Amino acid sequence: MNNFTLPSIDYAALSPLLILFGAAAVGVLVEAVVPRQRRYGIQFGLSLVAVVAALAAVLALAGTERVTAGGSVTVDGPALFMQGMLMVVGVVALLLVGERSARVEAGGAFVAHPAITVGSLADHRQTKLPGLTEVYPLTLFSLGGMALFVAASDLLVMFVALEVLSLPLYLMCALSRRRRLLSQEAAVKYFLLGAYASGFFLFGVAMVYGFAGSVDFDAIRNAVETSSINPALLYVGLALIVMGLLFKAATAPFHVWIPDVYQGAPTPVTAFMAAGTKIAAFGALLRIAYVAVEPLADDWLPILGTIAVLTMMVGAVLAVTQTDIKRLLAYSWIANSGYVLVGVLVVGPEGAAATMLYLVAYGFAVLAAFGMVSLVRDRDGEATHLARWAGLGRSSPVLAGAFTLVMLALAGIPLTAGFTAKFAVFGAAMSAGEVWLVVAGVISSVIIAFPYLRVVVMMWLSEPGASTARFALPGGLTGIAVTLGVVMTLLLGVAPGPVLDLANTAATFLR
Repeated sequence: MNNFTLPSIDYAALSPLLILFGAAAVGVLVEAVVPRQRRYGIQFGLSLVAVVAALAAVLALAGTERVTAGGSVTVDGPALFMQGMLMVVGVVALLLVGERSARVEAGGAFVAHPAITVGSLADHRQTKLPGLTEVYPLTLFSLGGMALFVAASDLLVMFVALEVLSLPLYLMCALSRRRRLLSQEAAVKYFLLGAYASGFFLFGVAMVYGFAGSVDFDAIRNAVETSSINPALLYVGLALIVMGLLFKAATAPFHVWIPDVYQGAPTPVTAFMAAGTKIAAFGALLRIAYVAVEPLADDWLPILGTIAVLTMMVGAVLAVTQTDIKRLLAYSWIANSGYVLVGVLVVGPEGAAATMLYLVAYGFAVLAAFGMVSLVRDRDGEATHLARWAGLGRSSPVLAGAFTLVMLALAGIPLTAGFTAKFAVFGAAMSAGEVWLVVAGVISSVIIAFPYLRVVVMMWLSEPGASTARFALPGGLTGIAVTLGVVMTLLLGVAPGPVLDLANTAATFLR
């Protein structure tokens, strides 16, 4: 009889993941046994403490290079850097989600949880409105899946992580109360297209296994370098796997779900998706490209380069035509995915560092942007049509000033995080001789600057009218989240040195 040996597991190296998944499981139990009126404080506190504890665990692991869980999980510089960024994104997203679940709307007015009495604008009847708390364990499960996704070192674990991060997001997209039909439609679209992408990924895993006889990245790399088998299975499998990853990264032509999902999902969920899934998707793509199939770089660089150019141009051109701020930010995400892909294509530590810096800069900017979008409202909820933002600089100069900074950052204007990030990826591409990518990126940046600056002009140079929305004063949680995003967007523009040094230090993958 063959003896079965359990794989060695370094629980300390896996501690960030264990904290997140453990707290998520506890959150599910809280939903099952704690009365609804008492859940908000418990769930919010549990989730926030868990994410902060996971961040502390990531910081404690700084400098660690270790392969654990039977070779399925790699803890190294890139994994820890992106896990740390995911935890920061998780904290900010929880603040935004906490504000929304702690406050529900009645007749256009915000009310605080739990069960606070509200006077309706139509009459003065007393109404008790509970908050949504199931979003907290869903957020933790998704965040845990993202953290596992960037550290997975075999394709099956990566697929499991992909599903763990995706399934909660499908549910969270459907949680909007005011736009219930639009939100549920967005969730169904995201689920169906995500299921197809997952199917492509899994078929790709089967193809690669047929070529290499393993799903482990090191074994795949060895097979690429030494195998005499016809590589057709490898190329087909790699194409299918990359399709699944590029769907999550929202690159063209796999971007069509983004605008509808962004518009229909609750804004805090959209913020979490925009920042978190981009980090997770590109983290996984970096690990596959730089560890498993780096010897084939000459084969896949032209293909991914073409996708990067197409993504930058499609996102920039279609952003010009948008009249809804959330759809504008969605196409901004598409264009920015192309810029991040330029960093990925600079194979080596310089490309990894530039990519990670871009993900940090974009993450803070997009969290701040969606946080402020949630504050521009009328009695029907969020006012996302651009016409409702006209003259906002006159009525709410502080909000308009902060949003202007974020728009300038997304446009890549100097002294903002966006300029620093674009300079990093374009500089790395120039050093690698990929001039055509830089030229396409600059042209795309010029095009997409127009819709960003149009929003700025509308806020400051247009007169407030009857259709101009009001600015809802942020509560403590949203105020903290927006302030953090704006401050980091500014700091990464004027003093990016510490983060850039950290990215350079963490840019080497363990093999």
